[in-house]
Amino acid sequence: MNETKNENSEGKRQETVGTQKIPFWRDVRVLRVLFQVLFLTGIVLLAALLYTNMLRGLQKLGVTLDFAFWHEDNFLQNEAGFGISEGITYTPSDSYLRAFWVGVVNTLKVSLIGIACATILGLFVGITRLSQNWLIRNIAATYVECFRNIPLLLQILFWYAILRQLPRVRESLEFFGGVFINQRGLYLPAPQPAPGIKIWFGFLLAGLILAGILYIVRWRQLQRQERPGFRAKWALPAFLTVAILGWFLTPGGPLTLELPVLQRFNFQGGINLSSEFAALLIGLVVYTAAFIAEIVRAGIQAVAKGQREAAKSVGLNEVQTLRLIVLPQAIPIIIPPVTSQYLNLAKNSSLAIAVGFPDLFNIGETVMNQTGQSIPVFAMIMASYLIMSLTTSAAMNWYNRRLHINRTGR
Repeated sequence: MNETKNENSEGKRQETVGTQKIPFWRDVRVLRVLFQVLFLTGIVLLAALLYTNMLRGLQKLGVTLDFAFWHEDNFLQNEAGFGISEGITYTPSDSYLRAFWVGVVNTLKVSLIGIACATILGLFVGITRLSQNWLIRNIAATYVECFRNIPLLLQILFWYAILRQLPRVRESLEFFGGVFINQRGLYLPAPQPAPGIKIWFGFLLAGLILAGILYIVRWRQLQRQERPGFRAKWALPAFLTVAILGWFLTPGGPLTLELPVLQRFNFQGGINLSSEFAALLIGLVVYTAAFIAEIVRAGIQAVAKGQREAAKSVGLNEVQTLRLIVLPQAIPIIIPPVTSQYLNLAKNSSLAIAVGFPDLFNIGETVMNQTGQSIPVFAMIMASYLIMSLTTSAAMNWYNRRLHINRTGR
């Protein structure tokens, strides 16, 4: 009986200890949150200290910050007063904000075209790096080792020097009866809408509807068969067929070409790609493609050798093995590092200032020098590059997730 009472009392004491609250200064959960709050508070105080010191320094220089971009009297609404050699419609009487937007559009143009061209060239060189032909394989390896190890700035200046050695305007090289190349750049025919473009848009709408129906049919077929596949296998050819037929059936054609015509000092009309733009684009593409080629090569080699052997055993040739077996497994490996190269290409476009191409950084620097608002302009430049980089990264991550879902089904 005594032993039973002792056991009961001992159990009650243990329950009392177990239910006793731990002091907050010894509670791990409370301490974890407290330390995080203290750390963030320290960061905020440090940022406030740096901002205060910056304001004091600017006041000594007689410079004030103007971050109120929405106000009518903001410096961005003032007349720019300087010209921009190329880009969207702009005159020196436009505002600084319009000039800055021209730089953003020019940076987007060179970045998007550069990403597309670098991807195609890098994929081609990466595949040829694994060719069985000794000559082709070593030419690709030489290209990678040369252009990957030469600074990008030197490459841009090299291509610019080459382009400036082309013939003068009146001695332009002519190709296909409407393409002209000279030291000022490349001049191409510009498509212009014709009266029949509305009829062609009707064909395009019909093609989209037909493609949508075929896409749904193909998707349901793959679901019933419980196997992966290219859902647009029927939809894409159908849309292209309708679009091409509509082009030829439209009276007078949906588009006409405006040819560049040599005037007194330069060509007028058409599309003009300046030598500055061409040098920057070639430099970015050739340099970035060398890195993409190595990523492609590594991604292909990461696919198990047994996959190729299995493909040969069922009678697939080298091209079919690469297209149907190797690349679908290598692309998920390739995408993350290629995304970093896309981001590098967009940020490296700021080197356009070396050849005088009016990109975001070049125009931003001009605005900064004329207005004296260095901090706001630098903030706008950084925010623009940040938005472009985050958008590119989000798009590539979305595509990578879609590939993962298509492969695994979840």
